[in-house]
Amino acid sequence: MSVFTRVTEADVVAWLPRFSVGSFAALTPIAEGIENTNYFLSTSEGEYVLTLYERIPIEDLPFYLNLSSHLSRAGVAVPSPIADRSGGLFSMLNGKPASLTERVAGRPHMSPTASDCSAVGAELARMHLASVSFRGRLTNKRGPGWMLTTYRRVRSVVSPEQADLINNELAFQRQRRELRLPTGAIHADLFCDNVLFDGERLSGFIDFGFAATDAYVYDLAITVNDWCIDGTGELVAERRDAMVLAYSKLRPLNEAEQTVWPAVLRGGALRFWLSRLDDFHFPRAAELNVPKDPAHFERILRARIARPDHWPQALSA
Repeated sequence: MSVFTRVTEADVVAWLPRFSVGSFAALTPIAEGIENTNYFLSTSEGEYVLTLYERIPIEDLPFYLNLSSHLSRAGVAVPSPIADRSGGLFSMLNGKPASLTERVAGRPHMSPTASDCSAVGAELARMHLASVSFRGRLTNKRGPGWMLTTYRRVRSVVSPEQADLINNELAFQRQRRELRLPTGAIHADLFCDNVLFDGERLSGFIDFGFAATDAYVYDLAITVNDWCIDGTGELVAERRDAMVLAYSKLRPLNEAEQTVWPAVLRGGALRFWLSRLDDFHFPRAAELNVPKDPAHFERILRARIARPDHWPQALSA
């Protein structure tokens, strides 16, 4: 969440009557995140999040918004987008497609406990199970092709040693993609700042801007790589075990998923290292935006290579 496109009170007052959400009360920019423009919007009838989609092609928006609606209806902790008076889930605002979503009570737990990790693992499993009946499909925009293109873009700003590491990992990831894995709609960015807790209760998964059709186990690996690590990027066994146990109780991983587990942990680390390198060295202009340190995911990737984390036999399906 960031502010790349400025929206004024007058802009919102003119746009808001298309919804049945009451009259305008307040607008507050949200600084966190890296992809879209976001504001908290208060009206006479409730609290909402206004999102302007900066990079997502307009033809792909139905996937993201219909997925959120589908998951919310299925009882997953996902805020539902608000349909306008015509039934549409997005419309143009200041030259960008924009949507309105209910604002979920709560805040992120940025220093998660094992209990937090257990709650996230269970809710992620529920999300994946619910996504089985979601008919939308969208190729992962941050998949293999994007990773190769982004590496070529950032190659000039990394050291020869880093370039070798990325090249070798890209080759390794090509091999693991030969395995057929259960796939469906995944979040693909379920970091600590994209999960809200209302006290100790998990109240919402937010920011589906990277959602795609991809392997469920890859989504779990991305989540573990953020929630279950220490300051050096090493996995914390107590938190990792809490998350994967809670997940696997609801959705056990099959043999192929268990086999590929060390590889998808590495793949998730590579994907976010590349995106942070790109954002850090080639930032987009924005009123509020702070690129994140790419070295964090370099450390995670090196740690996963040096100490592969194999799926616990006790959790085998």
